[in-house]
Amino acid sequence: MSETIASILAAHRSGASDPADTVARCYARIRAHGDPAVFIALRDEADAVAEAKALAAQGARDLPLYGVPVAIKDNIDARGMPTTAACPAFAYNPDKDATVTARLRAAGAIVIGKTNLDQFATGLVGVRSPYGVPRNALDASLIPGGSSSGSAVAVAAGLVPLALGTDTAGSGRVPAMLNNIVGLKPSLGMLSTAGVVPACRTLDCVSIFTLTVDDSFAALSALAGFDETDPYSRNRPSGAMGAFPKGVRLGVPRTGQREFFGDAVAARAYGDAVARFASLGATVAEIDMQPFYDTARLLYEGPWVAERYVVIRELLAKNPDAVHPVTREITLQGKTPSAADAFAAFYRLEDMRRLRDRAFRSIDALLLPTAPTVYTVDEVLADPIRLNSRLGTYTNFVNLLDLCGLAVPASFRSDGKPFGVTLLAPGGQDALLASIGRVFHAGTGLAIGATGAALPPLAALPLAPASDEIAIAVVGAHLSGMPLNGELTALGARLLESVKTAPDYRLYALAGTTPPKPGLLRAGPGKGAAIEVEIWALRAEAFGRFVAAVPPPLAIGTLRLSDGRTVKGFLVEADAAAGARDISAFGGWRAYVAQARQPER
Repeated sequence: MSETIASILAAHRSGASDPADTVARCYARIRAHGDPAVFIALRDEADAVAEAKALAAQGARDLPLYGVPVAIKDNIDARGMPTTAACPAFAYNPDKDATVTARLRAAGAIVIGKTNLDQFATGLVGVRSPYGVPRNALDASLIPGGSSSGSAVAVAAGLVPLALGTDTAGSGRVPAMLNNIVGLKPSLGMLSTAGVVPACRTLDCVSIFTLTVDDSFAALSALAGFDETDPYSRNRPSGAMGAFPKGVRLGVPRTGQREFFGDAVAARAYGDAVARFASLGATVAEIDMQPFYDTARLLYEGPWVAERYVVIRELLAKNPDAVHPVTREITLQGKTPSAADAFAAFYRLEDMRRLRDRAFRSIDALLLPTAPTVYTVDEVLADPIRLNSRLGTYTNFVNLLDLCGLAVPASFRSDGKPFGVTLLAPGGQDALLASIGRVFHAGTGLAIGATGAALPPLAALPLAPASDEIAIAVVGAHLSGMPLNGELTALGARLLESVKTAPDYRLYALAGTTPPKPGLLRAGPGKGAAIEVEIWALRAEAFGRFVAAVPPPLAIGTLRLSDGRTVKGFLVEADAAAGARDISAFGGWRAYVAQARQPER
């Protein structure tokens, strides 16, 4: 039996299951799987179940990851568990969660363990760890992929429905292909890397592994957000998925630039995937890939290896034998580049970014093989650096060029090995890739991961504002059926959906307002309640008229929703809330008004 994030949330919210039972099933599957190399540290089951019971007692069923078990790569801090980066001599006990771990918990997820990785996140193979080689979930003779090996295997084997990895050169994408799952590499800075052991600090991303694209995007929406403690964080909202874009333009390498290293079976599988995208309505065009390949060489042949060296240079000086020999060989190359080498590479990269911009004027996204071929564990152990480098053919340039990426399963090749493709677009286009990739994946007819379970049907998407509309969240007298709703409908507004905010707000009944109105005040992440709101869409001109008529102490600001999206909506000035009745416990204005209308007994 497999469990997706969506199915777990549905069961928890309907009462068909509860978080404690879900966590207990997760541990039972881990025991049955019997691979000690998947996790470096596994949390005590009784402790995790107790946390799940406490979560359920809070009644916070609207949290976006309510009761979902999650594993995190062991270069991401989680309080109560050591961070090793797959190097025992490097291990330390963090005194707080990484920002993404804290956001997982705030979203209702239950962290159950830390997963194995290529040491210091250096490698795409998954075999460079003193904690063993996680078995590929599909075929134990194949490499699991890296560096996020344990995270990918944990999801593919159905041990957890969600795992976090990291991605600098493809570590969140190559393992996804090799295990028949989805790997989402967000835009740079979208997910905080505070509390993550760096590989290349300027390029690192926290990545997401799930069984479906919808699950990956739900996790992204819950975790995305600016983090002032991370100097590389950017304010890049995840956006919202939509229908498969009509006439979307996908770029593929020119025929002479497609590299599969002699693997004709992989080449045919890629051709089949391109044809299926075309059958969905995509326009496919060949583009010049040489600038992308040239950029890829900068990652390991240029000064960015020095970033890896900076992280562990003290360990290398004091105890070089503590570092995996292949990792040590690669990292020591970062000791030699000069400042002049670095600046020459920086200038070269800016040239490459201009060529990137030129390429994306004619396409919306790149459609590439996730990896050009598949290797066995024995093959990689015999030739560790050269074969690893080949696996990065279509991944190494991505973070240098600030592209977002989505790796999705495409097929099982004629020889039974997994094959997948990756969609790439300029940073900030994560929702576009999800809109494309979810439809393609759903049409493959593949089982999910190695579970044998069928892909679930695509969930219905919420209505979205048209290109000439602006969405606004209303919380009180403008709700449907409330006294001021006519102000919206008179301007031609249309209702999109009823949702709840993130649990970051307090709701107050404002005194002396006619008709009675509430005020929504931002309290801070996890310091408030999830409040009912409605999302309405207005034409831009009507939106301006509506906002201009909003009386103080109300104002229009940016609200964060329970699924991580942000939207314009009503907020109140803090001074106006002082002394007002806090009605947050009602969960919304409608419930409060209904209670106030009840006759006294």
